[in-house]
Amino acid sequence: MNSLQDTIYNWLTIKVVCDARPDDSAAFETKELFEEMMVENYGITASDLLIETDEDMYYVHYERDGEKKKTRFPRELIEVMLNQINMEPDKFCNFPEETDS
Repeated sequence: MNSLQDTIYNWLTIKVVCDARPDDSAAFETKELFEEMMVENYGITASDLLIETDEDMYYVHYERDGEKKKTRFPRELIEVMLNQINMEPDKFCNFPEETDS
């Protein structure tokens, strides 16, 4: 089972991709999956998270069980997926969602 910190890390990593690639439906669906996990497993919604950044880190503030908490992640770890996509965009093309005809 993943911890809350693991779930926030995964959510933040894919959120950074979604923010940079708003038409990436696979990234959006993955972000939604982690948002559902945060709600179901920890009672935290994405709107409850406040993200701050500086030159080196991402800081995520949230409240759980009435207690304010903060976790941090190095930028290089959070941005690794986006950097890989940007380095080899042909490997990460966006496929349109299938629609019923």
